[in-house]
Amino acid sequence: MKMEAVEHELKNWGELIITTASGEVYEIHLGDTSFDTKGRVIKLTTPEAEFLIDGDAVENIKKHYGHRSSSGA
Repeated sequence: MKMEAVEHELKNWGELIITTASGEVYEIHLGDTSFDTKGRVIKLTTPEAEFLIDGDAVENIKKHYGHRSSSGA
């Protein structure tokens, strides 16, 4: 899947869960994700780390819906 499709869906939806060709799963949001179309990299910034994801290795997009947390937090 082209990373432009991922970027388009993220802009339309705001939060996605993506799966890469290697089976890694990431939850990405508009506020913590950027796209380097020249370098073909999706950059996800989290409090723990900065992830560089092969932009064209995304195989699956899941649109994530908001929900109440079962933990009550």
